[in-house]
Amino acid sequence: MSLYAATIPIFQQILGSVRGLIGKAEAFCTESGLSPDALIQARIAEDMFPFAYQVKSTVVHSAGAIEGVRKGVFSPDFTEPPATFEGLRARIDEGLDALTALTAEEVDAFTGGDMRFEFRDFSLPFTAENFLYSFSLPNFHFHATTAYDILRMKGLPIGKRDYMGNMLIRS
Repeated sequence: MSLYAATIPIFQQILGSVRGLIGKAEAFCTESGLSPDALIQARIAEDMFPFAYQVKSTVVHSAGAIEGVRKGVFSPDFTEPPATFEGLRARIDEGLDALTALTAEEVDAFTGGDMRFEFRDFSLPFTAENFLYSFSLPNFHFHATTAYDILRMKGLPIGKRDYMGNMLIRS
């Protein structure tokens, strides 16, 4: 299996489902009279980041991770996440557009390349594929799942199919 096949379609599938979750969250706020901030700023625990950060981080650990591999270095993104449903959707769309622009040849050519995770004075060396497989994909799924869990915790009528999105079925 190629590096492209093991990463990019999965990133696209789950980013698409997170985009759908944003729409369901917005509709839930409208239908229930809930302030959008009640979901956008919601968190599972006080020491965890809110829904908006979780959504932003799905893009950081997918399209952003690929950009990091391209540069040979990835660092945490501490920029403020969008504060509106529209802004969150736009962030997801930017990530999807970046992933769609990639070719299999470009991504597969990263295989074996040097890659570093850097945070302040801390650094971890990886190959490009090990970074994507053992760092980015787990982080990506963690943040997507946490975004889903926040919405479930707040009472949205969503289920596993909403998380799974458009699966890669044989056509």
